[in-house]
Amino acid sequence: MQAAVASIPKTNHERMVVFIKDGVYREKVRVDASFVTLRGQSRKGTRIEFPQLAEEFDKTPDDLGRAVINVNGDDFVLENLTAENTAGQIGPHAFTIYGKSDRTVIVDCDVLSDGADTVSLWLGERGRYYHANCNFRGSVDFICPRGWCYVTNCTFYEMKNTAAVWHDGSRGKDMKFVLRDCKLDGTNGWVLARHHADAQFYFLDCTFAKTMADRLPKRVIYPLNDGTPSEVDLKKNAENDKRNQWGERCYFWNCHRDGGDFAWHSNNLATAEGSPKPEQINAARTFAWKWNPENKVGPKVQVSRLDAGQIKMHFSEAVTVKGKPRLQSKFGDIADYISGSGSETLIFGLTKIDASKDIWVDLNGGAIIATEASAVLRAAELSLPVK
Repeated sequence: MQAAVASIPKTNHERMVVFIKDGVYREKVRVDASFVTLRGQSRKGTRIEFPQLAEEFDKTPDDLGRAVINVNGDDFVLENLTAENTAGQIGPHAFTIYGKSDRTVIVDCDVLSDGADTVSLWLGERGRYYHANCNFRGSVDFICPRGWCYVTNCTFYEMKNTAAVWHDGSRGKDMKFVLRDCKLDGTNGWVLARHHADAQFYFLDCTFAKTMADRLPKRVIYPLNDGTPSEVDLKKNAENDKRNQWGERCYFWNCHRDGGDFAWHSNNLATAEGSPKPEQINAARTFAWKWNPENKVGPKVQVSRLDAGQIKMHFSEAVTVKGKPRLQSKFGDIADYISGSGSETLIFGLTKIDASKDIWVDLNGGAIIATEASAVLRAAELSLPVK
């Protein structure tokens, strides 16, 4: 599988879908190209696994990375498979997914580890991450985004009596980590959340298992046992002071614990900046309206024009061409696709067809799809604009 992924050039600008047949792939993967989708044949049947403790990697590093799946390219999509770090130790860092890329999407996957930092997406200055319909497992901050993150309809299982989720939103006051319609469970005494740097948590319509500890999410202050701080502890706390400007920001709406609620997760969404309504906290708002991974509308043709005998078709966003689409006219003329995949403009061959009318797109067994990462593959809307 690594050989297939490595064959995609780093300069890639098209949506490349790598279809992974059912089977157990005992290897690590490094994705350097942008716009790559790894799609399994089935969620349980397609399995990528490798035993990798972070401390072992630090002693004997390799070229692939510290995680089972290492993501360096933007607009990465992982879907319909299982990925597991099989190191099998509860507690130590054992990354399953590690990335410093923008617009990372994980949907319909089981992402598992027994160790810490299972999913570590750390492009802190501009990273945006979306996860849906997934099952996550790990210990100690095992979902720990830096930047913006929206998670919906997912389950979490904490292996240790430590925090399940963690956030670093210190690079921008608007950065937030939203969990909606999620179920969180774990071993007896597991903790919901914590942070070292500025964080902003939103828990909406979530369910917490009765094993959850009565401990509200808050900043970590050393030592962890609330004892007298050492010189090292004081230094750590001073460094973290610089990354905490906006106070505790943890908001809840309609969240309940099996066996009885704790007072600290009662509804307080109205105290968030702007006093948002629950229905307003969606993926698009989370990413400041600059990216909507739940968008199902495909790219639209904005204009078609004749230029030096070629038809140039401009779309509302970058598109990827698969196969050999073409243009046809009611007079029987045909203009074959020439180039432009990965951009907003597609070029079709020499023709006398009037570019403003009398033509339509014949996919010819191929496809024109959006290039940007989304929760679903979005086919382009190919109706031409009315003059």
